[in-house]
Amino acid sequence: MTETAAEDWKHWSERRTASVSAPHGQLALTGTHWLDAEPVQVPGLPGQWWADAEGVRVRAAAADGLLTNGLLVDGEVLLRPDTDPAADTATLGDLLLVPIEREGEIALRVFDPDAPRRVAFAGISAFPYAPEWAVPAVFTPFETGEPQAVVVPNADGRERPLAVTGRIEFTVAGEHRTLTVSSAGRRLSGVIADASSGVDTYRFRFITLPEPDADGNTVLDLNQAYLPPCAFSDHFICPFPPPGNRLDFAVEAGERQVLSR
Repeated sequence: MTETAAEDWKHWSERRTASVSAPHGQLALTGTHWLDAEPVQVPGLPGQWWADAEGVRVRAAAADGLLTNGLLVDGEVLLRPDTDPAADTATLGDLLLVPIEREGEIALRVFDPDAPRRVAFAGISAFPYAPEWAVPAVFTPFETGEPQAVVVPNADGRERPLAVTGRIEFTVAGEHRTLTVSSAGRRLSGVIADASSGVDTYRFRFITLPEPDADGNTVLDLNQAYLPPCAFSDHFICPFPPPGNRLDFAVEAGERQVLSR
């Protein structure tokens, strides 16, 4: 183990803890409210809310105290979702309101710094850093060069397509394996489970790999296997691992569980 690698992992862990526990981090999510064309009241929020092809619409009065772009909403306003390059958010006191779009459906997420899960948060348990869990990997894109949609269950009980772009091949803990991964910008990402999942670790975890070189070479560092957003709030809709992404041995590396007071 090199001090630099161990220190880098420690800093990564500290950034993870700071991110999820931020005032509007993942622990603060208290609701994901799916909307359609019929105006409705969202629990705990003023005004009327609905969705159209452009995003979330809200109709409220200035006295309600709803702000977007620093201005009070007084009438009808469009909030563009997170998939739009010009995405909008709104605030109501300490609440952050974030429109999202998933597979053509629109929802409004509510982040509350006083969320019970955030208030009770006591950290993320993790395995100690171990260099043997950081191994070379080779990425091979699918022959078509195009993403493939694999339908997988999601944490909210629904099934949705997961866009995957190829496979990584690697050897770890004496086992030669492959995993299906997606492209996330220039990097790779994946959803995995292993023999520890649901026992000593959360039921599945996410991984991120550096951009492969021209020959597909990259690094799989399972010390940075991390908990999905749905480990921090039940209102996220994380995808489960695609077929073949459950390793038959225990990955004793990375994040394990959310700790509460």
